[in-house]
Amino acid sequence: MKIISTNIATPKQIIFRGKTETTGIFKSPSESGIFLGLEDVKNDEVTDRKHHGGTYKACYLFSENHYVYWKSLYPDLDWQYGMFGENLTVVDMDDSQLYIGSIYAVGDAQIQITTPREPCYKLGVKFGNQNVIEQFVTHGNPGTYARVLQEGKIAPGDVFHLIEQAENSITTTQFFSLLYDKSKNIEHLKKAIKNEAVPPQKRMSLKKFLK
Repeated sequence: MKIISTNIATPKQIIFRGKTETTGIFKSPSESGIFLGLEDVKNDEVTDRKHHGGTYKACYLFSENHYVYWKSLYPDLDWQYGMFGENLTVVDMDDSQLYIGSIYAVGDAQIQITTPREPCYKLGVKFGNQNVIEQFVTHGNPGTYARVLQEGKIAPGDVFHLIEQAENSITTTQFFSLLYDKSKNIEHLKKAIKNEAVPPQKRMSLKKFLK
């Protein structure tokens, strides 16, 4: 896996259902690279701290491999990297091979894979179509949030090096399915609940499906 683009946002106001809000989903490439902090990316807009930023969502990674698919669905958009609100656009990142809890070194930083991205209405606003949320779920390649274990500068061209493969874990794709499939895979559910790389509140919410 290699970074093809590092992306950050300045605050942008949107209107949704008559309400004006500020968002950081409109990210643009930063050719000089970015600095990964323990709870966010330096100089990046993180307005909604309930759902973005913090220990378990310090940065967001999305695979460049899927841009072709999305461009075919929305050819008239002004396409650039960072389109999905990702901080890191990564070449050859495969969510089905990315295990929750695995640790990688990239640039000067170390990160841990934590939880897949769950799309919200702000992605729909950016794409000009709220149907993109259902399409995103159906496509099943959400990218992942990461915990920053070691702060550091990263830049386009930096390569990911696996430091520690998570054991007894599930992939980002399998976790994403757990979140949206009506019928839960009990084995995957148990692994997610026991995985300390998963945000505590998410583990707590998953426990109800074991009853």
